[in-house]
Amino acid sequence: MDRQDPKRGRLLPAPENFLGAPGQARRRALGNLIAGGAALLGARALHAAGAPADPAHLPPNVPPWSQVLGQPVGANPYGVPASYEKNIIRRLSPGLTTTKHSSVAFTPLQNLFGIITPNGLHFERNHNGRPDINPYEHRLMLHGLVRQPKIYTMEDLLRFPSVSRIHFVECGANTAMEWGNPAVPTVQYTHGMLSCSEWTGVPLSTLLDDAGFDRAKAKYILAEGADAASLTRTIPIEFALDDVLVAYGQNGEMLRPEQGYPVRLLVPGVQGISNVKWLRRLEVGDMPWNTREESLQYSDLMPDGSSRQYTWIQEAKSVITSPSGGQHLLDKGGYYEITGLAWSGRGRIKRVDVSTDGGRNWRTATLQEPVLSKALTRFRIDWTWNGDPALLQSRCIDETGYVQPKMRQLREVRGTHSIYHNNAIQTWAVDAEGKVHNVQV
Repeated sequence: MDRQDPKRGRLLPAPENFLGAPGQARRRALGNLIAGGAALLGARALHAAGAPADPAHLPPNVPPWSQVLGQPVGANPYGVPASYEKNIIRRLSPGLTTTKHSSVAFTPLQNLFGIITPNGLHFERNHNGRPDINPYEHRLMLHGLVRQPKIYTMEDLLRFPSVSRIHFVECGANTAMEWGNPAVPTVQYTHGMLSCSEWTGVPLSTLLDDAGFDRAKAKYILAEGADAASLTRTIPIEFALDDVLVAYGQNGEMLRPEQGYPVRLLVPGVQGISNVKWLRRLEVGDMPWNTREESLQYSDLMPDGSSRQYTWIQEAKSVITSPSGGQHLLDKGGYYEITGLAWSGRGRIKRVDVSTDGGRNWRTATLQEPVLSKALTRFRIDWTWNGDPALLQSRCIDETGYVQPKMRQLREVRGTHSIYHNNAIQTWAVDAEGKVHNVQV
């Protein structure tokens, strides 16, 4: 443990809406902080920065909210976050896509605790807008190399024995903007196409058995969504028979519309595009379909000009979420907790190492329970910042022995023209003033 000084260091979170007009958001945020306002940064930011409070509201005085009748039970029939947390939301990244109907909204990873992403903050990626589906009229078709083609209603699916498991979903294009150089300032934008939930549904293997699929000939499954894009993806039969779910529940409730209501495919450990939302059709076949999203998109352009298809698995990856880009360490000589997330599409995270000097020296972090297969894992380690510039990195190793690569190592194999599957080590630079920046070393 690196703690010479027990004083807890204060950390100013990154201003919300960081990618607004250059420089304006940060100046407004700091102005509001000095004035003691909570409108922009929220309660957590003000507390972390030691913002001034009204002495009349502090002990031994009784604050005004303890002197009046509070809101009645059921005032919000469906609960909502506290008003002081209203700026912790998913955010669009300017310039990433040309239309909002085929775009992405990023999860605020820097603001979350543990490993579960609240449903309202799970990242959103759509290809042709979000359909509004009537669950009573929705049907799931299962056909192809099966003995008896089936059409399931939602009532049918809900009658099958269900399972619940915690898994991450990560878009194959997560961290795509960082292939060439540091492009965005905060972890919400570098890694925010990533979320983790408890999913509930029917194992796909159960439905395949129900339809009597051809075990000798079946090699792949084609999944199709009910959105206007009719998004389709090929999935190997071995995935389908392992841990794939036809999911209708997320974190104890029905799926949100932006997450595929009323039913979606959940393919643990595989790039997000394969987790087809608004699932309407499953076809069993003996070869890949090579659809648009498997040939024109979601393939990896290699240095020799070839295109690598069907790179399903999301390899081991980690990122420090605090301190991270856009944040500000306020106390030299203060003790800080470095924390972040690690995950692997091949199973459990075995170890996470953390460096504060750009990878010259590493210390092993503590993994917070639970440590689950194909799920986010929270890691933590103590650090005392002495006021000198620092380079913060995390490096994870999964249970297969795979080690998260440096950016240089990844580029040696993949080149610089890729879009997808960037799992390189992320570096956050802390300058002498305590401000944290996105850099590459």
